[in-house]
Amino acid sequence: MSPKWMGKCSACGEWDTLEAVSTDASTAKDPHRGLAREWHHGIEDGPAGTAQTPTALPIAQAGANDGPVARLVTGVDELDRVLGGGIVPGSVVLLGGDPGIGKSTLALQALGSLSRTHHRTLYVTSEESCEQVRLRAERLQVGTDGADAEELFVLADTNLARIVEQAGQVRPEVLVIDSIQMIYKSDLDASPGSVAQLRRCCTELVYLAKASGMSVILIGHVTKEGALAGPKMLEHLVDVVLSFEGDRYHAHRIVRAIKNRFGTTLEIGLFAMEQRGLIEVPDGASVAAAALGEAPRPGSAVTPTVTGTRCILVELQALTATGFPGSVKRKSSGLDASRLAMLIAVLEERAGLSLYDRDVFASAVGGVRIAEPAADLALALAIAGAHLGRALPAATAAVGEVGLGGEVRAVTQMESRCREAARLGYKHLLVPKQCGVLPKVKLEITAISTIGDAMTTLTQITSPVSGGIEAKPNIQAAHSAHK
Repeated sequence: MSPKWMGKCSACGEWDTLEAVSTDASTAKDPHRGLAREWHHGIEDGPAGTAQTPTALPIAQAGANDGPVARLVTGVDELDRVLGGGIVPGSVVLLGGDPGIGKSTLALQALGSLSRTHHRTLYVTSEESCEQVRLRAERLQVGTDGADAEELFVLADTNLARIVEQAGQVRPEVLVIDSIQMIYKSDLDASPGSVAQLRRCCTELVYLAKASGMSVILIGHVTKEGALAGPKMLEHLVDVVLSFEGDRYHAHRIVRAIKNRFGTTLEIGLFAMEQRGLIEVPDGASVAAAALGEAPRPGSAVTPTVTGTRCILVELQALTATGFPGSVKRKSSGLDASRLAMLIAVLEERAGLSLYDRDVFASAVGGVRIAEPAADLALALAIAGAHLGRALPAATAAVGEVGLGGEVRAVTQMESRCREAARLGYKHLLVPKQCGVLPKVKLEITAISTIGDAMTTLTQITSPVSGGIEAKPNIQAAHSAHK
């Protein structure tokens, strides 16, 4: 290597063998550079005081010496389930939800649980004072005594520069920003919450997490449509996007992963809001378990639905009312509206129900959103039961996909669905005929071939309800029961 041109190489003695190579000075300018100096476990500086630049490696050697990543287990099992086993060090998590849904409560409870296991945490509030956070922590019994009182720090500030400075002094393992819409950079001529401020603040927090190895949790607001406030690029910058769903006037809460670079997006976490904070719903305590002992009622059916590795039983409700032909309503809550319209058409053409002049409303109880087609059979039975004025007997569930030809198709993971229904106390389960070999459980299983068989089963195993309409008897029963 020579700093200037030479005709003859001093190393090999050959002529005209030196090649000119230019170096871009911007390669030494990295946003990590200033942040890495604040943490001893950040990016090490080279001999000249500049951050070491990354080099390309064969994929087999990439991270081979690092070993598996040790996650930070928050102690909130339902949250850890959605995250994929815990928080990955150096990751950035974006938690969004409606106002008053419990985002701050969940974050504070998670930090309190981490602090009890001697993990230092910092809670930055940009909307409340430290006194307000302390009062909430006392109600949640967080930071009252022990290790969580010493390792859980709180800061009320909105200036990002001061927040980064305090984080450099406290050196937390997990940093929570509540909320990102109120944080601003003073050198940027834009109001907090604007697109420019959100992009700048989120980008620098991502750089901070990667340079220091500290995990950052950003709490964000949502718009009236339910999407995360701010540009869509905010979701692209972070590693994990969690959606906190539910009705603030009801107890049930659901944490769902929209994006997760370190795990699946199929898992959900179930919570219940109580006076002392968010309480985890025990594994297997399904949303429909509370209604198991209630009297049968028309327009109600329970289905075992699988989300990730979890099987939960959800109650589906339907209501039919007199409408105006040509302008009838088809409304759904927690269900796919197009799927509802398709099932109504199948019921009219394949089961002989007259719904052309009826308004149909369908809902999934408990705030659970169902997307899989395995709930088709239960939803069809709920609609038919509401229209005919009949009800499935207690402790009965149904699962199966309904095709346009009226056939009931098999679904996956039937074994886990049957075991969960039996464990929760259900006695009767309607399943597709082609579901194969089922586990030996204390559950009476009825095989269904078509939607017509399902309607006949509905009329045979139920009793008329006062004011109901008798079902049409022109559908033949063709099903078998197995122990």
